[in-house]
Amino acid sequence: MNNKELKKILEEVKQGSRSVESVVEILKNFPYADLGFAKIDHQRELRTGYPEIIYCAGKTIEQIKNIFLHMSCSENNIIGTRATEEMFGSVSEILPKAVYFETAKIISIKNRTIEKPSTTIGVITAGTSDIPVAEEAAVTAELLGNDVIRIYDAGVSGIHRLFDKLEDIRKCKVLVVIAGMEGALASVIGGLVDVPVIAVPTSIGYGANFGGISALLAMLTSCSAGVTVVNIDNGFGAGFSASMINRSH
Repeated sequence: MNNKELKKILEEVKQGSRSVESVVEILKNFPYADLGFAKIDHQRELRTGYPEIIYCAGKTIEQIKNIFLHMSCSENNIIGTRATEEMFGSVSEILPKAVYFETAKIISIKNRTIEKPSTTIGVITAGTSDIPVAEEAAVTAELLGNDVIRIYDAGVSGIHRLFDKLEDIRKCKVLVVIAGMEGALASVIGGLVDVPVIAVPTSIGYGANFGGISALLAMLTSCSAGVTVVNIDNGFGAGFSASMINRSH
């Protein structure tokens, strides 16, 4: 439930077109529903502007099915991240509207259309190997109601590939820049644009990359102002933050 929906319900009670009893029925699981193994936060959108999003990794198939089934009772869109094809197959058996984004590893169920802002998010990768993390960011942002442009494989070892796309990049309100190895791309882009840059270090790289720590430290110590950093391989966190920036007034 979001702020608009709650106001509508209260206005209907005030006008006499809805009974108090019907509102009690709607709000009986407010602020959360306890499934035993999970507590579904129905107040999340009211507080933050976005419904709760399911992190699927580490959960059993049955737990995920029950969470999706419970959340599908509302009119909200549902997003599940870090989901496997097996998880999707089980969810789609009971909820045929479910869609799976294979590269992003995201399950989505669309129950309502979200009005899009006129501005755009850009998602840029240093290499092709970074695309799975980039797709998690891009698909997350799109499912939250944003237009996204993708610019992939434009790292510093062939910087002319990036310069060819500068016109498109500079049209974006916020940029998500994804890189492994030494993570230099975020600093380069941060020095070329006047919009926020959300840097995502990835675990892509050889031994001294330390599973993404080298890229993480490089991005954290960037000399380019306006660069902020999320956790290693955290495409979801970057896409969510980019959406909040893009949809702000």
